[in-house]
Amino acid sequence: MITHVFFDVGGVLGSSGWGTEPRALAVERFKLDAEDFDRRHREVVGAWEEGRLSLDEYLDCTVFDVARPFTRDEFTAFMLAQSRPFPETIALARDLAASGRFRLATLNNESAELNAHRLRRFGLAPIFTTFFSSCWLGVAKPARRIYELALAMAQADAAQSLFIDDREQNLAPARALGMQGIRFTTAGRLRADLAALGVAP
Repeated sequence: MITHVFFDVGGVLGSSGWGTEPRALAVERFKLDAEDFDRRHREVVGAWEEGRLSLDEYLDCTVFDVARPFTRDEFTAFMLAQSRPFPETIALARDLAASGRFRLATLNNESAELNAHRLRRFGLAPIFTTFFSSCWLGVAKPARRIYELALAMAQADAAQSLFIDDREQNLAPARALGMQGIRFTTAGRLRADLAALGVAP
């Protein structure tokens, strides 16, 4: 019997916070050097998502190392605007929470500032009991440690826990710990996959 359901955020409950697509849009919108920006991003994104760099420090390293014809506030507003909720998946999570049969939590990689914005933007606080985010735990998927921490802090039995993510590489460590795993593609498919495991409102 599944008692705990862990949802990824970016790619499952909403769009990617600052993934490949929104960064490409930023390159176009602000006329950045794509190769340079990508290199700088990759150098610091791990530290940023694990809470060791603030948003301002990330921007210092990736964008504002030189004078720009736009402001930091303009760029930050653009970053935040890229987050879009997936209403169907959020509605499904809301139904599961309302059933009272499961404890729901998020388990995601995200920087602190984007994470806080997206939890508000997507309206997740009334649905999920806990938010296990890399920026607060200091470790990111697919490292085994983040799954161990989430299970321990939720007091969840791995065999009675389910993790939903859109990337197979993030599901593999969860399964290795004994958790069930579902790769997300669409809300409709997720509802069917959940029902097959006896997870339904």
